[in-house]
Amino acid sequence: MRTIRIGSGAGYSGDRIEPAVELAEKGEIQYLVFECLGERTVALAQQARMKNPDSGYDPLLEERMRTVLPLCAAKGIRMVTNMGAANPEAAARKTAEIARSLGLSTLKIAAVVGDDVLEACKAADFPILEFDGTVRQLGNRLFSANAYLGAEPMAEALRAGADVVITGRASDPALFLAPMIHAFDWAMDDWNLLGQGTVAGHLLECAGQVTGGYFADPGYKDVADLARLGFPIGEVGEDGSLLLTKVAGSGGAITAQTCKEQLLYEVHDPTQYLQPDVVADFSQVTVEEIAPDRVRLSGGRGTRRTGTLKVSVGYVDSFIGEGQISYAGPGALARGRLALDIVRERLKLTGVAASELRFDLIGVDSLHGPQVSAHANEPYEVRVRVAGRTETLKEAIRIGNEVETLYTNGPAGGGGAWKSARDVVAVASVLLPRELAKPRVQFVEG
Repeated sequence: MRTIRIGSGAGYSGDRIEPAVELAEKGEIQYLVFECLGERTVALAQQARMKNPDSGYDPLLEERMRTVLPLCAAKGIRMVTNMGAANPEAAARKTAEIARSLGLSTLKIAAVVGDDVLEACKAADFPILEFDGTVRQLGNRLFSANAYLGAEPMAEALRAGADVVITGRASDPALFLAPMIHAFDWAMDDWNLLGQGTVAGHLLECAGQVTGGYFADPGYKDVADLARLGFPIGEVGEDGSLLLTKVAGSGGAITAQTCKEQLLYEVHDPTQYLQPDVVADFSQVTVEEIAPDRVRLSGGRGTRRTGTLKVSVGYVDSFIGEGQISYAGPGALARGRLALDIVRERLKLTGVAASELRFDLIGVDSLHGPQVSAHANEPYEVRVRVAGRTETLKEAIRIGNEVETLYTNGPAGGGGAWKSARDVVAVASVLLPRELAKPRVQFVEG
């Protein structure tokens, strides 16, 4: 049976580069996938593109490409990535420029475009899934709408000979599913094969998460050598079978437990994991640890895909102002609480117009609130944090300013004050009839 080996080179935008280099050098892989887009990442990238039409792609794209392109070209490894973010065409042009500078001008570089569906969303005024309202009600605060594309256009680019495929918003598992569809010529209506491929993609998409990163919990779930954490390799058969492993000698671990935790990640209903290519069913997946750092998974299934695509809609929700300051030594907790009381009263006295305010002591009650933390031991040091939501940047600035004045107008011993004010980019979801998204492949010669 034919198999391919797919390496996971990144699990988010700012991920480490060394594991990808290790995979390219030692992983004996045919495909290297960089998954670099979070829910808000593409919306933030759209903001960057509005300021500069040649930007809007992943800020680490150039560093990654300069590092791994020579290795991949030398070993015939093909790359798939969503580092195109809000501007796949510009990312492809930049990659071609880098390839030329490295003497790799024969590389074929493809951009998958068509995920930008802002005009289609504005025209039809779709309902928002997370709260009552529609796209049109967001008014001029709306600035982006990107559909989650499936694997088909990426597989098309690979069939056309692309060495590097750069997409924008796409389903994370689809980045890994595309090489399988291409390599094994899977039909786009073979739901069980697509479901099994989606299981593989879902396990690989977060990179170090399945090799022990995030999983680790000292004394309970110990993982060795996390400073040298290796990223996973999926060995996929043409029948959809999957073996997960990593480069021998790299840090971390692939076990039945790490795989089970990753399998459950972001899955609301394991019988219906909605993807643009298929509705995957994880409920019958079996996990078998066959050797150290070698786990076999089987039993994924799938049913017909839905008639809609999920769209992430980006909009400016409000502004946030924040200020922080630290207190340490005897009585630090009491001084921190006094500082919060002072700022709370000052914001009232000066009439700061905030729709929402938070007053936290980091390390005491900032995560679980005052009721849960009431009986905890008193800390030696605390950090005050005040944050508020406002309708204007001017009002947001005032919040941090009041915290900063604690230096000389608050309790003794405050230090390390910090403040900021910024707009809040929020993301909501709508469902778009899939025929309104029109993905296509554009080639840029290296």
